[in-house]
Amino acid sequence: MNLVSRHIPSPVGPLLLGADADNLRLVWFSTPRHAIPRDVILEPGDNAVLRETERQLEAYFTGALDTFDLPLDPMGTGFQREVWSMLSQIPYGRTWSYRDVAQRIGKPQAVRAVGAANGRNPIPIIVPCHRVIGADGSLTGFGGGLPAKRFLLSLEGALPAGDLFA
Repeated sequence: MNLVSRHIPSPVGPLLLGADADNLRLVWFSTPRHAIPRDVILEPGDNAVLRETERQLEAYFTGALDTFDLPLDPMGTGFQREVWSMLSQIPYGRTWSYRDVAQRIGKPQAVRAVGAANGRNPIPIIVPCHRVIGADGSLTGFGGGLPAKRFLLSLEGALPAGDLFA
């Protein structure tokens, strides 16, 4: 699969955007947690999806946008896509636990699988995996690093009160 890609600056570090002609397919931090799939070829360039993604991310980071409206087609399994779809329903300024997500997809015993799917989200920030925290309110792993997660939750006014680094 060939994707048009471009790097953009952001308050959480450089981001790599990848899209086909119709959909945003990935957003990667400068030090991604997982490798880009072998069947994906990134070709530097530009298209309307990338331009609109950059525009909306800029608005989000300035506090002028709280809901993204982009065509998305994340690469993943059926279960992962189900989890990512539920993550997109977490309201701006709110957090849910992994258990909350598992219950909302009707699989309350799948807390660990939800955590694994959350960690594989190829479109972070836009599919807001940063809004998922531990049941005790702790900040847990994030592909962009915990400082980036703290920044995003703080931007949204959702940083848990128990966070020691707030």
